[in-house]
Amino acid sequence: MGLKAFRGELLSVAQDPREAGSEAVRHEADGLLVIEDGVILARGAYADLAARFADVPVERLDGLIVPGFIDAHVHYPQMDRIAAHGEQLLDWLERHIFPAEKAFAARAHADALAEAFLTELLRNGTTSALVFPTVHEHSVDALFEAALARRMRIISGKVLMDLGPEGLRDTPQTGRAESEALIRRWRGRGRLGYAMTPRFALTSSDAQLAEAGAFLEAHPDALLHTHLAENVHECAAVAARFPEAIDYLDVYDRFGLVGSRSVFAHGIHLSDRACTRLHESGAGIAVCPSSNLFLGSGHFNFGQADRIGVRLGLGTDIGAGTTFSMLHTAGLAYQVALAREERMDPFRALWLATGGSARLLGIADKVGALEEGQEADFAVLDAGATPLLARRTRDAALAERLFALQILGDDRAIARTYILGQCAWQRKPT
Repeated sequence: MGLKAFRGELLSVAQDPREAGSEAVRHEADGLLVIEDGVILARGAYADLAARFADVPVERLDGLIVPGFIDAHVHYPQMDRIAAHGEQLLDWLERHIFPAEKAFAARAHADALAEAFLTELLRNGTTSALVFPTVHEHSVDALFEAALARRMRIISGKVLMDLGPEGLRDTPQTGRAESEALIRRWRGRGRLGYAMTPRFALTSSDAQLAEAGAFLEAHPDALLHTHLAENVHECAAVAARFPEAIDYLDVYDRFGLVGSRSVFAHGIHLSDRACTRLHESGAGIAVCPSSNLFLGSGHFNFGQADRIGVRLGLGTDIGAGTTFSMLHTAGLAYQVALAREERMDPFRALWLATGGSARLLGIADKVGALEEGQEADFAVLDAGATPLLARRTRDAALAERLFALQILGDDRAIARTYILGQCAWQRKPT
């Protein structure tokens, strides 16, 4: 691909602004991003770099150039059940989600949904994601094949659920064997990564949870991806099934599933003890404000997590989540924090959707900050995408403009999405 450069307004947040302050924010009002073979070679003010790269072709991009969004928790099989009415978590799974996932017994169905799902990610500026498939082995193959063709950074792994409903049930032995086959088949290919994926504590036997822990020990490059303390009824059911456990997190801990590679979705109803254990282990939470609101699960406690030092990222949690837009999800994170009287700065919200999620998924050396040496995944945001956005952001300073994009923006605010320096999606002219 050689050398190429993009000129425009650049913004990224490489560290948590709560910890690093204003030093976390890197902004060039008139910047130059130089890319070589899909990797960022140089970044800085155009005036400082123009002479050095005078022979490199430069494309001007109008809009705010930010790192590609990183969705830390999303279910691709559930996209056709987005906006399914009327239930909280456990009933919603039974009524809407398990029937939808049973359709993945057909490989053609998985292929079609994988293509539609990845297109939707790109349309919303999302370039990397940690993705739940289904219990079917080929649901991972379908997703990975489609992601490999698009050169996207996708992490996924076969769902384990030997206590699941009829048609969505494996065994401890088949779950482990199929997971081993998948990681052998896909390890090292493109930008793909593997995650051991027990659905949640209620859908796996003790034997299967033990197998998941053994798999993680055997594969130090794999993540653990599951759900934790999302809904009060779920928490009560887990407590009833595991009366000997201290709390929900302790259930996973007893099987070797809590560590620096563990990503737990939600974590709304956690004790200080559990948060302290997350902090000490290096595990973290993918916060999913859209789905938590939609299912009536509650508001994530940013104050508690920050006080104890829990690692955080941000997820859409489609299909309980109601938007693929990580930009809008960042705005919902602000609103959820404010509901508990915690203020969230728009730069921190952007960090959660980019650098924070990258750190949580163990890929911060690769993506998330538009730094030299990182892969050139980025999105171009259009603050004039709608008449209201254009009016609200006219003559606005950077922080105010970013905040308005998070609150009022959605897929319409994504002008372009780039993967490894190549345009992978472009909004059609209106």
